[in-house]
Amino acid sequence: MAGWAQALPLFLTEDVEVVNCARARASSKSFRERGRLQWILEAMAPGDYLLFGFGQIDWKPDEGLHTEPFGTFLEHMRAYATGAREAQGHPVVLLPFERRRVDRHGNVARFLGDYPAAMRQLAGEEHLPVVDLYGQSLAWWEELGPENSKHAFTYLRPGEPLQEIVQDADNVHLRAEGAIECARYVARSLLTQQIVPAHWVKDLNRRTFSYNELGWLDDATFAHLTKSRVSVRPVPESAS
Repeated sequence: MAGWAQALPLFLTEDVEVVNCARARASSKSFRERGRLQWILEAMAPGDYLLFGFGQIDWKPDEGLHTEPFGTFLEHMRAYATGAREAQGHPVVLLPFERRRVDRHGNVARFLGDYPAAMRQLAGEEHLPVVDLYGQSLAWWEELGPENSKHAFTYLRPGEPLQEIVQDADNVHLRAEGAIECARYVARSLLTQQIVPAHWVKDLNRRTFSYNELGWLDDATFAHLTKSRVSVRPVPESAS
């Protein structure tokens, strides 16, 4: 199981440092209210880029997670854009990939509903660049079909043991192969839209990677980064 931001350094030069602040089971609301956005803004330097996108968890009915696409979701997402600009950074809206829900005819269900549309609206209102991984993923899953699209997600393959924290037949989380292709698309979009300088991007046509290149963290380091990337400053009351 791997995230696309984990694979993004494969396509960027040493001029770029990727700080992956993604958090499992976080919505735009919970990520912000728990001080994770504030930590990012405090750590940003002028000229840094903030790639942000939510929606995978915001639909959940849990009061601490749920947002309405064209209501509280937009309010929280606007705080990411505004905060990055106030830190003299460059906010970039990144639409998340769609889940793998493919019927036998190859049609992909739009599980994320209105959240991608809300993000596009925010980008239009705030004049922000958009990396449309959502639209690209729909095209991918439909092109690959019901069986081949499994190869991008955490489906066990013959001879692989089931890990304790990994669920087989998981249509939400990517394998390394899927993460790499999503990262490739993100890097290509940043390049073709001239969001970042061309000399920052590399190896877009490279096809062979080893698992070790993804830079897996040991459990202790992962736990430390997860717990430490939270601001001790109070979250603004407008977040509630």
